[in-house]
Amino acid sequence: QVRLEESGGGLVQPGGSLRLSCAASGSIGRINAMAWYRQAPGKQRDLVATISSTGAANVADSVKDRFTISRDNANNTVYLQMNSLKPEDTAVYYCYAAVIRRSDWNYESIYWGQGTQVTVSS
Repeated sequence: QVRLEESGGGLVQPGGSLRLSCAASGSIGRINAMAWYRQAPGKQRDLVATISSTGAANVADSVKDRFTISRDNANNTVYLQMNSLKPEDTAVYYCYAAVIRRSDWNYESIYWGQGTQVTVSS
């Protein structure tokens, strides 16, 4: 099996910064795309940023110029650097990974982290 473990969430004042981390572990052959999603109370889960295995990144317009996604392939980890945080960034942030497991190189499985709360408030 594969597990995604997130860390780095918390309470921050408007204008502050946080860095989220998500480490994948388990029977991993290769990780293709990794991403961050977020879900605010009463709203749908939205895509925040994606990054390919080669480092090609895309960030949602709503957070462009404030959020940066990166990854460390050697450690199966993806990061989300969040700067100039706003109250509307308050949400549970979820990590996503598209994984080829060592047990089946012909099939890509999708995994999610358990979510980490980010609260932006004064």
